[in-house]
Amino acid sequence: MSSERIIGTETEYGVYRPGDAWANPIALSTKVVTTYGEISRVGTPSEGAGVVRWDYTGEDPLNDLRGMRMSRAAADPSLLTDDPYHLAPSGGSERIARPTPEELALPAATTAVLTNGARLYVDHAHPEYSAPETIGARDTLLWDRAGEVIAQRAMARLEVQGEAPIVLVKNNTDGKGAAYGTHENYQMPRITDLDAIVRGLTPFMVTRPVICGAGRVGRGQKSQVPGFQMSQRADFVENEVGLETTFNRPIINTRDEPHANPAQFRRLHVIGGDGNMFDVSAFLRFGTTSLVLWAIEQGTDLRWDSIVMDDPVQETWNVSHHPDLDYKVPTAGGSYTAAELQQVYLDLVLDTFEETGTTPTEADREILRLWQSVLDRMRNDLFSVASDVEWVGKYQLVKRQKERAGLEWNDPRLAAIDLQWSDLRPSHGLVYRLARAGMVTRLVTDEEVERAADVAPTNTRAHVRGWAVANHPDLVKASWSSLVFDPGEGDLVRFPIADARDTSTR
Repeated sequence: MSSERIIGTETEYGVYRPGDAWANPIALSTKVVTTYGEISRVGTPSEGAGVVRWDYTGEDPLNDLRGMRMSRAAADPSLLTDDPYHLAPSGGSERIARPTPEELALPAATTAVLTNGARLYVDHAHPEYSAPETIGARDTLLWDRAGEVIAQRAMARLEVQGEAPIVLVKNNTDGKGAAYGTHENYQMPRITDLDAIVRGLTPFMVTRPVICGAGRVGRGQKSQVPGFQMSQRADFVENEVGLETTFNRPIINTRDEPHANPAQFRRLHVIGGDGNMFDVSAFLRFGTTSLVLWAIEQGTDLRWDSIVMDDPVQETWNVSHHPDLDYKVPTAGGSYTAAELQQVYLDLVLDTFEETGTTPTEADREILRLWQSVLDRMRNDLFSVASDVEWVGKYQLVKRQKERAGLEWNDPRLAAIDLQWSDLRPSHGLVYRLARAGMVTRLVTDEEVERAADVAPTNTRAHVRGWAVANHPDLVKASWSSLVFDPGEGDLVRFPIADARDTSTR
């Protein structure tokens, strides 16, 4: 399998209304989601059937990979992402009670399942785009980028409707203490030892921002220390291993919610990554992580012992706070820069291919070539990767502006550049401007991204979900592993899709 596993992403977009510092972000997010929900089936045979809501049955956010459960009473409300009133389904199709008139009269849920198999909803006061399941880094990049198109369509429709402007940005902090997530999900064999995952993956995650960080003006959760750093999320990492996602955030998250056969699979939920506007950074984020997981799955765990860190949380901060790559991370086997540790991982992956007699796929080779190229170039001349590695591109732009205007790092004009960098309005966002000028390497075309906003991947169950949204007006709810239909009378009928590679529209 190597890098070509099931991968999914979840992106919470920053949201604000220009000139209105007191605008309620929940209200703004609700407008975005409900507005796009109204057009989510337009142009399909299901047009006019109404938004497809989310089927929360079967979600289990309090189950822990470490073999325990957090009680609902002890859980922070932000962890309760499921519907507490239903049990998980099992077996084949089943009948569920038809909603009462009173239930139908309730306000529409702030969620929509889309024709591309994705989910758009309000999560923690932000619009969240949960991309459809994909296989491999390139498709994951493509359907992650599709969320930008969906955000742009929602903003444009609100403007046409006469709403005061609402702006969405693909960043991860407001610079004032609030953080919002860009999560990744990797399907793994259940048989892989959790301790091996933690031991093998932790140093990789600590240093991964060197190839895929989005960059940030300000250090500390509230940007209280002037400066620039590699990662948007690094300062919000506070724990090595844990279940939480909105506070006490861990390097390795242990939520055990596989959305697949739990006896066969686990879903590794990665919560510390940055939302990327650069294709190469996003592609490497997904591809290198998948390859490292593959190496861990092969049982090479003892080889990670030489790069164990005493304090991975502190090292996460230290690495991010040294964008000039001059910081050496102390490990059991010596001290390394972040780029040098990434080279250690790349070499270990290559050795694993050789030792297991596995031939890398062309997709694997593309990741390995780009990974090596980026590391080689940045060690020779950091700014030679400014068109590929997002934090380097941002660092170059902000640093030039700082020096040209004689500014200090805490000057609000630099923070404004940081915000404008990830503005999802094509006419305003700095990344879009740089891309139009040929200063950002693109791995997928605008036409491919536009199509991915409407059409699901064909090689995962997202195809079934997206097809049903588009072609079945009787589809009323869906989830990652189920479809709920209204036959017109009697009970609703739920069909499970437990296998993430099931593409049958039967």
